[in-house]
Amino acid sequence: MKDKIRYWLMRGIAALTAAALTVSAGPAALSLGADYNLGYSTNPSENDYIYTTRTPRGRIGKSMTISFRIRATDSDMENVRVRLAQTDDFQQIEERGSGDYIVDYYPFEIMETTFVAKSVGDVSQGKTKSTSLSAQVRRDAGQGYYSIPILIEWDGGEDIDYVNIWISTDTSDDSEEDTEAEGVYFVVGENQSTPRGAYPNVMNYTVNFRNKRDITAQDVTIHMELSEDDTKFPFEINDGNYDRYYERIGYGETVAVPYSMAIRKDSYTGYYPIKFTVTFRLSSEGDLHTEELLFYVHITSKDKEDDLGDFDANDRVRARLIVDSYYTVPEVVYAGDEFDLVMNMKNASTNVPASNILFTLESEKVDDSAVFTTESGSSSIVVDSLGPGQSTEVRARYTARAGVDQRSYAITIKEKYDSPEFKNAEESISVDIPVKQYARLTTSNIEVMPASITVGSESNVMFGINNTGKVILYNVTVSFLGDSINPVDSYVGNIKPGETGNVDAMLSGVAPTMDDGTITISITYEDENGVLAEPVTKEMNLMVTEDMSMDEMWDPAMTDPSLMEEEPSFWEKYGLFVGLGAAAALIAAVVVIRKLRAKKKAKEEEEEIDDEIS
Repeated sequence: MKDKIRYWLMRGIAALTAAALTVSAGPAALSLGADYNLGYSTNPSENDYIYTTRTPRGRIGKSMTISFRIRATDSDMENVRVRLAQTDDFQQIEERGSGDYIVDYYPFEIMETTFVAKSVGDVSQGKTKSTSLSAQVRRDAGQGYYSIPILIEWDGGEDIDYVNIWISTDTSDDSEEDTEAEGVYFVVGENQSTPRGAYPNVMNYTVNFRNKRDITAQDVTIHMELSEDDTKFPFEINDGNYDRYYERIGYGETVAVPYSMAIRKDSYTGYYPIKFTVTFRLSSEGDLHTEELLFYVHITSKDKEDDLGDFDANDRVRARLIVDSYYTVPEVVYAGDEFDLVMNMKNASTNVPASNILFTLESEKVDDSAVFTTESGSSSIVVDSLGPGQSTEVRARYTARAGVDQRSYAITIKEKYDSPEFKNAEESISVDIPVKQYARLTTSNIEVMPASITVGSESNVMFGINNTGKVILYNVTVSFLGDSINPVDSYVGNIKPGETGNVDAMLSGVAPTMDDGTITISITYEDENGVLAEPVTKEMNLMVTEDMSMDEMWDPAMTDPSLMEEEPSFWEKYGLFVGLGAAAALIAAVVVIRKLRAKKKAKEEEEEIDDEIS
């Protein structure tokens, strides 16, 4: 009874304290009534499972991240889940006698996702695991500290612990946190030697990135900064994207990011700084943080020219013309098709103009033949002038050669132009155009055995699919469709160029054929990006008949004498043979008569000759 009195006395004192804060602190201590009634008292130092190393900070009306650690004290904690606690959680735990919880103010907006649980996984005894929750701070919240209840659940247990947070109305209060958050999470190149490569080899290397902070970085993207300037970036830009993505990088974890890049022909011997931009979140719903890091590689190639060479009257300040951006029309270029190359050429100089500009576009060659050709055979474009920072659009129409492999090919832009202090300046830059090949296939003769079946029986269909193109056909599948058969899908798999995939399927008759027995064969496949291509359709014939019983197949006329036909007459049996015999006799008689007449005539002619001689 004394405990009950003490409990309600403490609640009264807390209420009086809250009232006093209402007068002195304004909205920060206001009771929210029906909205939600959490947020005062309970010391986080008494937590059993949750603790923090730094007070999470938020701004009024903004989304904030509450970062904390989970500690398994007495035993392993399996399948741990955490979320912001709500009123029912306090009542249920109090009913089980786990303790008293007194809360008077809640600074967060109550939305559909506010109390959604987040999975943390397993935490071994004596170990800790970092996690975080996100919430939207109320617009009417007052500046100050708040004690936020966190419900932690695991297989076989649950508890409510508290995390103190700071809510501010002034954006300047976040400067300390923002400064600490930027540029201090990742260390690059730790515990590794400087990667080295030599032209013309491909350089395979890795770059180590370590998370040095005590919280897991999520949704991590490591982006390599590229450059068309071979004096700043020593590698060929053959891929459209060199980003590497990692879902999570834990505290102290190091990831070795792999790269394989060809060294540029125009590179020089020396060290090159490679810039990386790392973006990440501190929680699955938190704000995106960005860090810029620098890493060095060493390249062995041609030596740089001596800056103290012979004096050249034309060696003066000149403009810098670059390809600011480019694209093709259509966006995807196929071998054998025409396309437009559209480039935005820019004078990157801040104060040096360029005039009398000649752009000459030259295609990369394969087997001494240009990959990209034009109708005129030459791609030279003249631009009168480009002022500092000015851009112009350059367009050329090409045809991609039909027989080339599917990969990127370079178009080199050779520049020749004048600047006020440099006449006939020459530069060259290149752009890469990815060329794709059309997928092509043929089929061999379609063998159907047997070609006619009854309902319920099966027929075997076999034929080959020949890849006659220059790209791999991925996940080839053959479908058989028809009104009289059960639909069948036959998986063939990947078919490399020049190879054949074999189809061997059993078709089952389900209904008698009501048409000409045509069965549709649909061949589908995917490209290297997993995009499903238009199906190739073929046809075959398979007749399905009704399955007749033995009684239906038996003809009574075969055994019933009453149903048998009458015995045929002599002329019905043998009339044909008699007629044929008579015709043969007549022909023989005619032949004999003709022979007798011929003998008689010959005898008469002999007698006449004898009379003349005598």
